Amino acid sequence: MIKKYTCQNGVRIVLENIPTVRSAAIGVWIKTGSRNETPELNGVSHFLEHMFFKGTTTRNAREIAESFDSIGGQVNAFTSKEYTCYYAKVMDNHASYALEILADMFFNSTFDGEELKKEKNVVYEEIKMYEDTPDDIVHDLLSKAVYENHPLVIQY
Repeated sequence: MIKKYTCQNGVRIVLENIPTVRSAAIGVWIKTGSRNETPELNGVSHFLEHMFFKGTTTRNAREIAESFDSIGGQVNAFTSKEYTCYYAKVMDNHASYALEILADMFFNSTFDGEELKKEKNVVYEEIKMYEDTPDDIVHDLLSKAVYENHPLVIQY
C-alpha cells in the first residue's frame, strides 16, 4: 500500500512498504530540470546535481561516498528535462542513515569555489561523451525540429 504525506513546508513524502523486501530506495526529487532553465543558464540543474556530491558543512566528497560504501549502499543522481533526483539504495536497516546523508547533501552543500572549477571540466567531458552517442543526438535533433527553441530542447 502506498502512503502519501505532505509536510507543513510543502515537502511531499511517498512511502510504499513491501514486507518481503529488505532494501530501501530513497529519493529526493526536485521539480526542476532543463525545461526550467533560460538559455543563459542552460545546464545549471545538471551542474548543481554534481555539486551536491562535493561536500557539505559536515562531510567532504570522500566522506559522502564512504558513508554509503560503509553500509553497502549506493548513491547517485540524475537530471532530466523535468526533474532532478538524488537517490540512495540501501538495506532497510540503514534507511534512516541514508536519508540523513541525502538531507545533509541537499540542505548543507558548500559549493566550494575550487570544486566548482573542477566540476565544470567533468560536466564538459560528459557533454563530449554524450555528443559521441548518435542515438542520443538523434533524439535531440528531433526535439529541436519539433520544439525549436523551447526549454525542452537541450542547448549546449
